[in-house]
Amino acid sequence: MNQKTGRTDIDLLRERARGLFISQATIDATLEWATPRQIDAIDRMLATELANRESSKRARLMRQARFPVPKGLDGYDFTNVRLPDGYDRERMTRLDFMDKAQDLVFYGKTGRGKTHLATALGMKAVEMGRSVRFRQTAELVLQLGKAKRDGTLDNLLKDLSRADLIILDEFGYVPFDIDGARLLYQIIAGSYERRSIIFTTNIEFSKWGTIFADDKLAAAIIDRIVHHGRLIEFTGPSRRVSQALMFGKTDTSQ
Repeated sequence: MNQKTGRTDIDLLRERARGLFISQATIDATLEWATPRQIDAIDRMLATELANRESSKRARLMRQARFPVPKGLDGYDFTNVRLPDGYDRERMTRLDFMDKAQDLVFYGKTGRGKTHLATALGMKAVEMGRSVRFRQTAELVLQLGKAKRDGTLDNLLKDLSRADLIILDEFGYVPFDIDGARLLYQIIAGSYERRSIIFTTNIEFSKWGTIFADDKLAAAIIDRIVHHGRLIEFTGPSRRVSQALMFGKTDTSQ
């Protein structure tokens, strides 16, 4: 049989059929009796089904991620994003850190674009078919405590463990009690070399002990990040203030 039959590429049809877990025997048998027009129709049907499945998967991944406000990389200003030596923007935005299960710590004052960039990287991961969980850290700690009391902690931990990337937003903005700190530590320690975590924080490493109410827990987490992650600093003026001035607003508390 020729590799081309009408407008249908036989190799591509085979690839699509295998992507839908149709057996090789069934594919071969169908190609033996099908006319060129039938093969073309079959190929279109397979392509449509794959596209619909991919679209459904992306929608499901977006729901699971729970981004507060979807934001992409287009137009993002990296001027005041200080990357560590030997690490450039291209490597970060192509998500090479996820392939190595490395962590990123986005450190800087409020309003410098940390959450925006974390969200944009998370959305790109979803576009690539990767599973993401975006959680505000204080809210997650409350959920962990409630799940423990309700006896559903294993289910919550299992859901988080399915992620390829966890984004812990506003890490350290609200201190945890010791029980909350230990539950959060369980997630961070369990992710080590298995999945990536992006922390957005305005708290320097030396003060993480106050966040966790336990210097040993903080030291253990910092040790993992330092040896298997990257610190990215966000400097410059507040983007919220700049945007407010641009639009003639004076109240920048939101």
